[in-house]
Amino acid sequence: MREEEKKPTSTIRRILKQRWALSAIYIASAAIILAAAFLLQNSFNDSAKDGKEESAETGKNYGEPSVEVNSNLETIKMPVADANKTVIKKQFYDVNADEKAQEEALVFYNNRYEQNKGIDIAMEDGKTFDVKASLSGNVTKVQDDALLGNLVEVEHEDGVVTRYQSVKDIKVAVGDKVKQGQAIATAGKSQINEEAGVHVHFEIRKDNIALNPLDFVDKQASAIQSATEAEGIELEDSANKEEKPAVEGSEADKEEKPAVEESETGTEQAPAVDETDESTDLESGTDEEGSVPGEDTTEESDSLKDSLNQSN
Repeated sequence: MREEEKKPTSTIRRILKQRWALSAIYIASAAIILAAAFLLQNSFNDSAKDGKEESAETGKNYGEPSVEVNSNLETIKMPVADANKTVIKKQFYDVNADEKAQEEALVFYNNRYEQNKGIDIAMEDGKTFDVKASLSGNVTKVQDDALLGNLVEVEHEDGVVTRYQSVKDIKVAVGDKVKQGQAIATAGKSQINEEAGVHVHFEIRKDNIALNPLDFVDKQASAIQSATEAEGIELEDSANKEEKPAVEGSEADKEEKPAVEESETGTEQAPAVDETDESTDLESGTDEEGSVPGEDTTEESDSLKDSLNQSN
């Protein structure tokens, strides 16, 4: 029995003593490891393909709106490469500003004053510069206009539109998608504001209502929606406040009406009776007073007649 148990162990030992034994073991182990890695890689590739197909399907379902949502989360930037090297030639006309600021925000052209609906940006050295997209969006208008100095309009989410006027060498066309910071034109001049020199007229509009761009620079585009909603509430409140005095005025008018009626009745009552009484009294008085002097005068006239007859 002991001899039979020693045979297998001696066989393994003999094999391991061979020079090629260890090499064969290493090669076999490496082959097993590589085969396992290959199988795992194939399984990961299959799962990745499934994920790509799902994402492609969701992309087809959503499409362009995903770009607009991303643009709504962007931070609004000045339409220049370096805002620190710029100056504001003409400010936005703010109805709540003081008279001096409002006067400085007026644009004079052709004997007419126009309210500035944006800000006019120029470089400190007066040189031209690239006009950058303030937000990502879709180009909806490209217009040649000598008066305004050409126009590029980019549409964003929630009715927000950015406008770039007084530009030249326009690099985009209607229907193009632009990314934030992309060069869309170069600064130029306009006839309506020649004093600004080489500049870009930059506007932000919400539902075609011009807003002050400086109020939203370095803020997310969603702040425009929040600000306009808040302004809408304030406008409604102010409108209600303005309506209240009108209601009170109408009530006051209603209260005043009886006073007017009283004055009218008053003019009809006492003065009418007093005047009639006084007139009757006067008439009676004149009659009585007239009758007495009349009698006296007749007596005096009779006495005169008698004296004359006696003298005759």
